[in-house]
Amino acid sequence: MDAHSDASGKERFDARFVLDERRRAALAEVDNAKLSWFHVKVCLVAGVGFFTDAYDIFAINLAAPMLGYVYGHGSPGKLKSNTQDLGIKVATPVGTLFGQLLFGWLADIVGRKRMYGVELMIIIVCTFAQALSGGAHAVSIIGVLVVWRFLTGIGIGGDYPLSATISSEFAATRIRGRMMTAVFAGQGWGNFAAVMTALIVTVAYKDKIIGDPSITQLNHIDYMWRILIGMGCVPGVIALYFRLTIPETPRFTMDIERNVLQAADDIDAVLTNNKFNYDPDAVVQRVDAPRASWADFKDHFGKWENMKVLIGTSYSWFALDIAFYGLGLNTSTILTAIGWGNPSLTTTTGVYLSLYNVCVGNLIFSVAGLIPGYYASFFLIDSWGRRPIQLMGFIVLTILFICMGFGYDKMLESTSGKNAFVFLYCLTNFFQNFGPNVTTFVIPGEVFPTRYRSTAHGISAASGKLGAIVAQVGFGNMVNIGGTNKFIPHILEILAFFMLTGIFSTLLLPETKQKSLEELSNENQDGFLRGPTTQIEVQDGIVIGKRFLTTAMRAF
Repeated sequence: MDAHSDASGKERFDARFVLDERRRAALAEVDNAKLSWFHVKVCLVAGVGFFTDAYDIFAINLAAPMLGYVYGHGSPGKLKSNTQDLGIKVATPVGTLFGQLLFGWLADIVGRKRMYGVELMIIIVCTFAQALSGGAHAVSIIGVLVVWRFLTGIGIGGDYPLSATISSEFAATRIRGRMMTAVFAGQGWGNFAAVMTALIVTVAYKDKIIGDPSITQLNHIDYMWRILIGMGCVPGVIALYFRLTIPETPRFTMDIERNVLQAADDIDAVLTNNKFNYDPDAVVQRVDAPRASWADFKDHFGKWENMKVLIGTSYSWFALDIAFYGLGLNTSTILTAIGWGNPSLTTTTGVYLSLYNVCVGNLIFSVAGLIPGYYASFFLIDSWGRRPIQLMGFIVLTILFICMGFGYDKMLESTSGKNAFVFLYCLTNFFQNFGPNVTTFVIPGEVFPTRYRSTAHGISAASGKLGAIVAQVGFGNMVNIGGTNKFIPHILEILAFFMLTGIFSTLLLPETKQKSLEELSNENQDGFLRGPTTQIEVQDGIVIGKRFLTTAMRAF
């Protein structure tokens, strides 16, 4: 700290050095904090959002066959055309892409706290609207669902950068990976809840389905898909209050609002008392710190050392989501293709068994692959590291998709072969989550400066959803080339190629374990604050006055 004494024994300190030291001390307090109830609360509040997101995204995979029975008109278990099926499945990823870019940018401009909860309200309203959708002469119910699912996707998209940024900025360094993984693991439980809800609803309506004399007018199935979709509102409503009351992250307050003293007080209050009190009358002292702007963005990411990281996080997520959503939104189709469920059956008993078998198949994939994968990452991510887990995941997935694609026809020739295919499918779900599905979420929440953390995470996540859209459009248009579901093995081979490319994009990324967010930002933290340009006078350890050195900072 710069200081000098005059003849009277007074010491004068430049205020920017005082605040810079205060900033360092406050960040160190966050980075070295012990696990507390507040950390658990952040994980639960953010995790419920991902639970809701996954429920709403993957429930349509189970609702699609139900919609097909009710509105397919002559094609049991399927909608009128592949275009309709594609529309209701791809609408949410398209909306998610826009939501990730929009909310990622807004969170860096107006604050994490101000945006947190807004995206959840969008999800709640639009999910409820889906359950009440209907058709008319001018518009079909499928068209209405496409619109509402697109809007739902915008809310879901906002959850990615906001939850990642909030959990990473509140986390202590040694547990940051586990905190972020615990948040993201809500996705697996949301998928599981969607499957369980579909299974319970199907069993509950068993007698009505079997007792209906005509499969073309199964009105009770219309109740089933509405209940399945509508239940997605419940966890969102529960979490909304807590999201609206979560405090602003100290890093946003310090580095973007440039209010170091307020951030330091917030940290003490949250970590000590697990409470946050906002005082609108508190003195605000702005500092001069790097500020987000288009020129600054180009300058920062114009450096290869920073640009390669953004390329690495974006393409890795793009490659991963081609497989994750290409399979995740078409699991029912694949189960049907291998003979697990058969929606072409023309008896009411066959209708029930088809829906039941699809639910059971999805449940097996969720329990045997998805959920265990998240927790394998949870236990190892802070010790083994993010980069090794992502590399390992892409390598194993490449091998698995090669085996499934080139061995598809041979495996489907026998019951044991089909069982082997299901086992390999479960392994792909496991190594997606014990691999790049978790790390592509975690790494972008760590490696960028605070003023661009949410924006860059949104860009990376949007790249992933672009991959999901490409996969879904490609799957929907190619799956029936050569006959019904005949192109599936070649789709699996294509997925193997994208997993291979993910290996190379991972090499662009740094290892982030046990490093502070400031260390990972690639910005020099010495003299990070450049003002305010005041001088503090101290005599016998007591501050007795201060004055501006220049007029440059009076605007603050």
